[in-house]
Amino acid sequence: MFHNHHRCQDHGSRKHIFGTVKVGERGQIVIPKEAREIFDIKPGDTLMVLGNEDHGIAIVKADKFRRIAERMLRIFDNAPEEPPED
Repeated sequence: MFHNHHRCQDHGSRKHIFGTVKVGERGQIVIPKEAREIFDIKPGDTLMVLGNEDHGIAIVKADKFRRIAERMLRIFDNAPEEPPED
């Protein structure tokens, strides 16, 4: 049970510290209940684990990441603008 969930006051109310978790023998962690509720993580959801060796690990719902990626790729649907002539 996690009772040490805090909102980061200096960064606004949309950033959280959920406490600590321990990594099990098989590399598994338990996502704290408060985090699952806030981010609507349900059993069976697919999560992406992203990493940056300098900054750490991030866990993102795969469907949300896919929607963001699809929006980014839509910029290629339109022909690029011609540069102005000198």
